[in-house]
Amino acid sequence: MLPFKKILCPTDFSQPSYEALKVANELALHFSAELYLVHVLAPIPVITAATTPMSAGAPTTSFDVVLYEKELKGSAEKKLEEITDQRLSKELKVQSFLAYGKAADEIVRIAEKEKADLIVISTHGETGFRRLIFGSVAEKVVRHAPCPVLTIRAAQK
Repeated sequence: MLPFKKILCPTDFSQPSYEALKVANELALHFSAELYLVHVLAPIPVITAATTPMSAGAPTTSFDVVLYEKELKGSAEKKLEEITDQRLSKELKVQSFLAYGKAADEIVRIAEKEKADLIVISTHGETGFRRLIFGSVAEKVVRHAPCPVLTIRAAQK
């Protein structure tokens, strides 16, 4: 387990995830470890149009899901590059991963595939109703991760 050689740090581009990134950066420097930066894009639900015919002259709208996914991917890739350039030490070897699916599942999958020694993940401090409805990605990662997980608690509001 020690020393850590591969540290995985997921980000959702939020301030709490940047706090976890600071810790991952420090640990990676201390152990001369490789840092894996991960962002997971959630699948876009596709809603089909009603099958009833439109009346003549009624406005129609279309939404290009493929184009939207392409824009999301491009934006996320750019953001990962910015994080690497602006928030991480230049001394580190960093690999960025962009995944699609449920965040916790993809984080665990990448940790397994890359044989990560440690996952550093932020908690967003959700409690009560919000946590019950939305769940906790960090909690799911802790339960299913193939390696130790260091959780970094979000600052209290």
